[in-house]
Amino acid sequence: MKGREIDLGAAVDLVGPRDTILCGFVGGQPTGFLEALGTRTDLEDVVVFTGLLVRPYAFLQRAGVRVVSGFFGPIDRMARAAGGRVSYLPADFIGLERIALRTKPRVVLAVTSPPDRDGWMSFGVHAAASYRPFVEAARDPERVAIAEANPHMPRVGGMSELGDNRVHVSEVDAWVTHEAELVALPESPPPSPEELAIARRVTELIPPDAILQFGIGAIPDEIARLLADGPRGGFGIHTEMISDGVMRLHEAGKITNRKPLHDGYTVATFALGSAQLYRWLDGNPSVRMLPVTDVNAPWVLHRLPRLTSINGALAIDLAGQVAADAIGGRQYSGTGGHELFVAGAASAPEGRSFLCLKSTATVGGTRVSTIVPALGEGARVTTPRHHVQYVVTEHGAVDLSGLTDAERPGALVELAHPDFRATLRPA
Repeated sequence: MKGREIDLGAAVDLVGPRDTILCGFVGGQPTGFLEALGTRTDLEDVVVFTGLLVRPYAFLQRAGVRVVSGFFGPIDRMARAAGGRVSYLPADFIGLERIALRTKPRVVLAVTSPPDRDGWMSFGVHAAASYRPFVEAARDPERVAIAEANPHMPRVGGMSELGDNRVHVSEVDAWVTHEAELVALPESPPPSPEELAIARRVTELIPPDAILQFGIGAIPDEIARLLADGPRGGFGIHTEMISDGVMRLHEAGKITNRKPLHDGYTVATFALGSAQLYRWLDGNPSVRMLPVTDVNAPWVLHRLPRLTSINGALAIDLAGQVAADAIGGRQYSGTGGHELFVAGAASAPEGRSFLCLKSTATVGGTRVSTIVPALGEGARVTTPRHHVQYVVTEHGAVDLSGLTDAERPGALVELAHPDFRATLRPA
């Protein structure tokens, strides 16, 4: 019978000893269900498709469970380093949705708000790549869709033509109640002088009335702060992730969201930030959470004039190839929307994309240049050279688009730390 409320024990019993499970990242990760899954001792071959693990779940110690992660975070990295059965799935954010729709994991999980008086459960801060697979599983009699209703999940609207970021309780196979605070990012330390310099350079290059996309990290946060405190306004937001910086821009009156697509609304596919951000999102009429393809797809981004993307990188070589998710043989994060927004903003009408990185990093106690002659062994290209537009370090900014293979090395050397420029210049 659809729409039945059950307890966590009964919910995890719906998983077979050999099964496939799908759930979202971070705020879309049902912590109660996944903790309870770790109490099962009869699991023989269960594959959990997820990413950005938020807890060191007990099932990570089970020989019969393996994790396929679409985006590594600290716990994914730690579990893999400790010998856990954790592997990375090389796919961008849209690809994760496409693969889930094609492979059809039998059990699909979601975190929702509790049912309202009319029975609607909001997916809250996480539509992303798991929204459509969950809805499809709920409609398939051979599969199981389980909602974990969390009273702390804010209700965030969507677009009616895209499902309105909600599901009716009568559509799910079962649901459980589990109360847990949403994962909140710790307060960031003050930005370093290098990060401040990068943020100021990018802020000066952002076009008037830009439609903004922010990645995660100190530099995007500082850019949002500078824009919130500065004289300019009239910005729009079309971003993969809503962060505290987006909230600050709204509160400063800098967001008008005048744009040809989803006019009047801040659009994203998930949110990650502080507890204050989640309170701000709850019932906020100016925000819409959409499935990832409807946010990140190239045919969507090309419709957004002055789209401006702000993202980071781990290293860039003198050809302009960018490593942003894996380097030195270590999977650090994931492809996510990196390439999609770099390419999408650079090709949008009057759009600009910025890749921000400090010119040096410390690896094993040694300072190294993040601008390198060639990406080393174990590095992976996240975004290819033909998509890259602006590269920004504390030493300057350069637009690589239109520069030839002979011109790029010289331009990038000037962005490197002075201590490394001599070794980067060709003999």
